[in-house]
Amino acid sequence: MAKTMMDLEPDMEESFSSLLNECMKSGAIDQNLYLEYDVKRGLRDSSGAGVLTGLTEISDVCGYDTVNGVKVPSDGRLYYQGYDVTKLIKGLQGRRFAFEETAYLLLFGALPNERQLKDFMTILHAQMDLSRKFSRDVIMKAPSSNIMNALQRSILTLYSYDANPEDISVGNVLLQSINLIAKTPVISVYAYWADQHINKHSSLMLRNPDPEKSVAENILAMLRPSGEYTELEAKLLDVALVIHAEHGGGNNSTFTTHVVTSSGTDTYSTIAAAICSLKGFRHGGANLKARGMFIELMKEVKDWTSEDQIEAYLRRVLNRQAFDHNGLIYGIGHAVYTVSDPRQVILKEYAKRLAEEKGRMDEFNLYDKVEAIAKRLIVENRRTFKPVCANVDFYSGFVYDMLEIPIEMYTPIFAISRIAGWSAHRLEEIINDGKIIRPAYKYVGHHVDYVSMCDRK
Repeated sequence: MAKTMMDLEPDMEESFSSLLNECMKSGAIDQNLYLEYDVKRGLRDSSGAGVLTGLTEISDVCGYDTVNGVKVPSDGRLYYQGYDVTKLIKGLQGRRFAFEETAYLLLFGALPNERQLKDFMTILHAQMDLSRKFSRDVIMKAPSSNIMNALQRSILTLYSYDANPEDISVGNVLLQSINLIAKTPVISVYAYWADQHINKHSSLMLRNPDPEKSVAENILAMLRPSGEYTELEAKLLDVALVIHAEHGGGNNSTFTTHVVTSSGTDTYSTIAAAICSLKGFRHGGANLKARGMFIELMKEVKDWTSEDQIEAYLRRVLNRQAFDHNGLIYGIGHAVYTVSDPRQVILKEYAKRLAEEKGRMDEFNLYDKVEAIAKRLIVENRRTFKPVCANVDFYSGFVYDMLEIPIEMYTPIFAISRIAGWSAHRLEEIINDGKIIRPAYKYVGHHVDYVSMCDRK
């Protein structure tokens, strides 16, 4: 087992400290060189806009309008295969659940008719079950306290259960994708219960998925000991799955999907890499950070109606004096959206409805106040004229808490949904047979002559 800093023997700590100093010196690059060579750090230009690296028809993320050739901040809009997601959710409200239709839309480019949806659901439901051998040998052995790591490991192991894992023909990748969309909810929930049982010493409960239920219903039924949920709870989780399913080709995990797919590797390796990306707190893991920040805020702020107390706490966060000392108010700000994030607008509406049902309007009102104050403080702190909005992570943790979803499952819920989008992008990359993605890095070190051991200082 690898050593951690806490495991080092006392006589090794000094040696490691010396190695750490050498590592820090070796890795440090003069920050002025990034300006000198006009490096697009984070693949963004000086205005913060993403550098164009590819084309997609799967989704469009809009945070600006162009007026007389000038970009003007506007309410955010998100399109799946040309459909405005806000209108898509409203249009699908007559149908009880929408995530499965959304997955179909992303994969096949159009909304399904009744027959097409039935065929898709038949294939999807047939792939849901995990074998007892897989559950026992993969999920139950060496469970992880981080479900994203357990999910990644499980998906990599599915390679060994596939008769043709290296076949990257469109047909085979499509089947693999549907298989992963179907199995990921079950793997995630089972991984959670395995951790609770083995590492936290709680009772073990593994409920089989019900092919007659939607993905949202199955997640709630498998997570809750009672297996019970209200229609509003299931509908809200379904909406959360829809709005998390896809977000353009440039977000970190989807770009990872394109990069890894372009190398010609298998589906399981590709999706595992995307999960690794999504886990990070600057990406999908931000929902954990946002909820954690609010948990601390609710303890620190004695009067939730006091804007002065809320502002004082948020200023401490920005000044690196509170929460994780990173100086970030999590859930506020976005790389593309300016005036508003359409996903956040949708989620906030449903969050209010559920808060009313659950008797948690005091907490909802606190979120509302924090959102308004945080946006103002960030604009002041950054001295920027660009509007700042709350993003989808701001309310998602609150929504999941009201749905009694354990915090360990917050980011996995994101992954369960986003696999549909990743799969669509992987298929798009394969169908269009692009080159291997290889951006340039400029060497700014120095060439030196070899020095023999006896002459080294």
